[in-house]
Amino acid sequence: MPAYLTLTEWQWIIALLGAFIIGMGKAGLKGLDMLSVTLLAMVFGGKGSTGVVLPLLCVADIAAVIYYKRHVKLKYFFRLIPWMVVGILVGVWVGNRLDEVLFRKIMAIIILVTVLMVLLIEFRLKQAIPDNRLFAASTGLLAGFTTMIGNLAGAFANVYFLAMQAPKNDFIGTTAWIFLCINLFKFPFQVWVWKNIHLNTLSTDLLLVPSLAGGFAVGIKLIGLLDERLFRKVVIVLTVVGGLVMLARN
Repeated sequence: MPAYLTLTEWQWIIALLGAFIIGMGKAGLKGLDMLSVTLLAMVFGGKGSTGVVLPLLCVADIAAVIYYKRHVKLKYFFRLIPWMVVGILVGVWVGNRLDEVLFRKIMAIIILVTVLMVLLIEFRLKQAIPDNRLFAASTGLLAGFTTMIGNLAGAFANVYFLAMQAPKNDFIGTTAWIFLCINLFKFPFQVWVWKNIHLNTLSTDLLLVPSLAGGFAVGIKLIGLLDERLFRKVVIVLTVVGGLVMLARN
C-alpha cells in the first residue's frame, strides 16, 4: 500500500514541510538537510525515510545543477567524490545490518561529531585544515557513509567547504554537482540492496514534488539576499541547529 494512503493529516503537513525544506536547502540554504531528514523520519521512520527522501533529493539536485551550472570547482569535486564513493559502499554494508534503534543512535552520534567539527573549524582550525589531505579524505568518507545511512552528507560537505573558504556560488554549485552524482550512484543500492525505493514510495514522492519545487523557488530568492559573510554565518547556524534538532529527537 502506498505510504500516502496511511498518513494522517498532521503527518502530511510534516512530510510536505520536509519536502519544502529539501527544496530550500538545495537552492543554497545549506544546513537545512538535517531538519528535513528529521521531519521525514518522523513520518516514515529512520531507515524507511531514506527511500522516500532520495528521489526527492535527486529531483532537487537536478534543479540545483541547472541553476548553478556555471559555478563548479572541479578540484573540490574530485577531492571528495572518490572518498564519498568508498563511504557509500561501507554504508551499504553496515546499514543493511542495522535495526531501527541502533540506526537512530548512530545518526545521533554522527550529528554530534558534525556539530563539533563545524565549531572547531570556524573558531580554532580554519587556517590549518584546508591544506590537509587527510581532512578531505576523512570528510569524504564520513559524507559518503552518512549519505547512505541517513541522507546526512550535507553536514560534512558544509564542514569541508567552510574550511575551504569557498565563495557562496562555488560552494552551492560544486555541492550541487557532487550530490547529483552521489545520489544517482546511491539509487540502485536503495532499490535492489535495501529495497526501500519502489512504486509505493515513488508515488508518495510525486505528491511531495510540488512542495519541494516551492521550497526551491523560495530558497533561490532568499539566497540572493545573502552576501558572502552572511551566507557563511547562515550555513554555520543552520548546520549546528540541524544537528541539535536531530540529537533532540534521539
